[in-house]
Amino acid sequence: MISLNLSPSLNPGLLHKTRTRQQPTRLSALLVTNPKPFNHRYPLGLSPIPNLQIRDAAAKPLLSLSNPESSSGFSKRPRSIAAVGSSDSNPDEKSDLGEAEKKEKKAKTLQLGIVFGLWYFQNIVFNIFNKKALNVFPYPWLLASFQLFAGSIWMLILWSFKLYPCPKISKPFIIALLGPALFHTIGHISACVSFSKVAVSFTHVIKSAEPVFSVIFSSLLGDSYPLAVWLSILPIVMGCSLAAVTEVSFNLGGLSGAMISNVGFVLRNIYSKRSLQSFKEIDGLNLYGCISILSLLYLFPVAIFVEGSHWVQGYHKAIASVGTPSTFYFWVLLSGVFYHLYNQSSYQALDEISPLTFSVGNTMKRVVVIVSTVLVFRNPVRPLNALGSAIAIFGTFLYSQATAKKKKIEVGGDKKN
Repeated sequence: MISLNLSPSLNPGLLHKTRTRQQPTRLSALLVTNPKPFNHRYPLGLSPIPNLQIRDAAAKPLLSLSNPESSSGFSKRPRSIAAVGSSDSNPDEKSDLGEAEKKEKKAKTLQLGIVFGLWYFQNIVFNIFNKKALNVFPYPWLLASFQLFAGSIWMLILWSFKLYPCPKISKPFIIALLGPALFHTIGHISACVSFSKVAVSFTHVIKSAEPVFSVIFSSLLGDSYPLAVWLSILPIVMGCSLAAVTEVSFNLGGLSGAMISNVGFVLRNIYSKRSLQSFKEIDGLNLYGCISILSLLYLFPVAIFVEGSHWVQGYHKAIASVGTPSTFYFWVLLSGVFYHLYNQSSYQALDEISPLTFSVGNTMKRVVVIVSTVLVFRNPVRPLNALGSAIAIFGTFLYSQATAKKKKIEVGGDKKN
């Protein structure tokens, strides 16, 4: 009789993610083979589903475990596999195991709450101080470059002091990363341009229309979506249109910037899914760090060309309007640091929860940011504008529900095949 217990630890930290797997205690004639360790989930559209196989000495497969909810091949909860017919059971051990699972579940829930809290808080801080800096220094190209610079320096510090494992960089990886980094640059600078011209709340309402572009571009590239997904994007389009027509601070440049940002980030996700599938050993945070560095190299030379001649004059005007240089420096520094931190927290949240829960959390985050910035900057909001914003955000919620059902159907079909 063979008894095999596997209890992987799937509780990654914020800055360092590790996986441990207990070795089987009674396995003399079995050989466990596992492919390269992957991260739980990848941002930018990557979602690998590796398999774990247990083979005997003659290399005959005895057991195959594959779970789309976890890239390690296991679900979030530890599983135990025991031989059929085992009669060894201790009530005390079962009771202790149940209490341990409850404590672990409570600890995980607490940690997830902290991660969500940090994610929301960091996003709010970024949006507030980013807008404060842009109000006195309306040069989004330089500010966007600094935000990428702050994230790049942060990742270099983590790698240099071995606070986070440094990725293995190869020439093929850099080549595959050039496209996603370019689209990330376009998405980031376009959003900053929009923030500089219109209210933060309006930009976020328009950016809630990103699923519309995702469905359209993916369909043009051959993906198919059920009717529920297409119907879910209708309230997004209607809500964004109503919000745009009734927006007090409406500006064509601000609207265009938010729309281009949606296109840029959608193309980044699609391109990443197609070009980076063979580099699954690079985890999400390292991938984002590499993209930030390449995006900085893309953006800063163009920023010098577009608005570099106005920076010195704009700096003196900003200092004069703020009163003290340290205050302006503080705003710019917070916008750069918290831009990277909120992205980092979002990846940590994605590692801990399902894509559907993440989508719902992201939708609620947008609501929190909109309400917070309206209260801080006291932007006038018309009733129809508020209604349009609510319809658009509700549409993104419906979209997340519909796409989650589509993924479940696809996974179920793969398992049957």
